[in-house]
Amino acid sequence: MTDFDVLAIDTVVNPQTPEILKLRPSWGTDFQREKFGRDDSVLDGWSYTEMLLMMDEAGTERAFLVANKTGQLGLPGSWHLPYEIVADAVQQRPDRFYGLAGIDPTEGMKGVRELERAVKEYGFIGAHLYPHWFELAPDHAKYYPFYAKCVELDIPIQMQVGQSLVYFKDRPLRSVGRPITLDTVACDFPELKLLGIHVGIPWTDEMIAMAWKHENVFIVADAHAPKYWPKQFVHYINTFGQNKVIFGTDFPVLAFDRFRQEVDDLELRPEAKRKFLRDNAISVYGLDI
Repeated sequence: MTDFDVLAIDTVVNPQTPEILKLRPSWGTDFQREKFGRDDSVLDGWSYTEMLLMMDEAGTERAFLVANKTGQLGLPGSWHLPYEIVADAVQQRPDRFYGLAGIDPTEGMKGVRELERAVKEYGFIGAHLYPHWFELAPDHAKYYPFYAKCVELDIPIQMQVGQSLVYFKDRPLRSVGRPITLDTVACDFPELKLLGIHVGIPWTDEMIAMAWKHENVFIVADAHAPKYWPKQFVHYINTFGQNKVIFGTDFPVLAFDRFRQEVDDLELRPEAKRKFLRDNAISVYGLDI
């Protein structure tokens, strides 16, 4: 790896190999190009070897690969990445990759059992959720069996908070992920580690309030370019929230090198920067490294 003062742990990475691209709807690459200005490389994808090289160049030691469940199967734009595909990548490079199990609340107990299998058989270290793709806020009862299982398995769950965008033009989705909805969940499940991903924009202050109130609520600073983060969020990372904020890119939405460079440009205090890039992920996910 290139010489970096701190090697990062990226907690939100969406693998996009050529094989995976064949499984997912075409709206994904269209969205990345049109909304985020990614180049045509998103059309071809990247092998895990190529992805590791990009991670090395960006000072990223390890990545959490999301086996996403994007909406209920059968509905327009929805698709699921099979757990087995991510499990294979983790098995190939356990020194660099960890697995996160996507959740579809419409699957009920079948989905709960699949989550348990992903953790116990595949070694996944957490769960992942897109509430807007189901148009059910995080405090909806359909999620509660999954939350209870996460507590039982002692794994964190990360979920998108903040606004949703129009990912698939034929099916615009409501923004159900107001950070304040985590308040009920955190009260009902004080043992559950809740990670709000995507900063909470445009309700960043609300997300900070939830992380400040609850010991079990954290913020993952992915998907939005660091140079555009609200000033109060940068202040939170650098001061009283330095134990509650975790690094993630949401690759390929944002490139590894660009994200890391923009974080370095923030000139965070050394201790706060190390916690943000690395130590908080190790602590929250209980990594043995």
